[in-house]
Amino acid sequence: MERLWSPWRHAYVTRTEDDRGCVFCEALTSEAGRRLILDEGPNCFVILNLYPYNSGHLMVVPRRHVGTLAVLEATELSEMGEWTRRAEIALTEAYEPQGINVGMNLGRPAGAGVLDHLHIHLVPRWTGDTNFMSVVGNVRVLPEELPRTAERLRPIFQRLSRS
Repeated sequence: MERLWSPWRHAYVTRTEDDRGCVFCEALTSEAGRRLILDEGPNCFVILNLYPYNSGHLMVVPRRHVGTLAVLEATELSEMGEWTRRAEIALTEAYEPQGINVGMNLGRPAGAGVLDHLHIHLVPRWTGDTNFMSVVGNVRVLPEELPRTAERLRPIFQRLSRS
C-alpha cells in the first residue's frame, strides 16, 4: 500500500470547536494568512484555498464577517462581482483551464465549511481532472504547491487591479 503524506493538514483535522475562529478574518491578520492573499480591495480580498480541490482554487471574500448575500451592502456585492471577474481572468491566463466552477455554499447542509463568513469559490477544471485517486482513494493529487500558485497568480491580480 502506498501512502500520501500531508502533515500540514494535521492542525486542521485535529482542531476542536473551541479552536475554530474565522479562517478568513484570521487570514487578514496573520502572517501565514497574508501569504495566501493574492490581492485585496477596500471591501473584499482574493485568497487561495489552503485545502484546494485543484491547483488555482481560490476564493473571493468580503472583509466584513457576514454569512449571507442578503446582508451585504451594495458596494460589497459589487466589489465581490468585480473580484470574481478578475479571478476568472487571472485563472484563465495562468492555467488555461477548460472550465471553472464558480459557486457558494450557504449553510452546513449546502456544504459550507466556513458557516458565518460568505465566500465565492473559483476552481479551475480540466477534462479528466477527476481520476482514480479521487474516485477510489478519496485522495486529491495536486501538481502544484500553494506558494507556486500564489507566485503565478499574484502578479496577474496586481496588473488587473491597476487597469
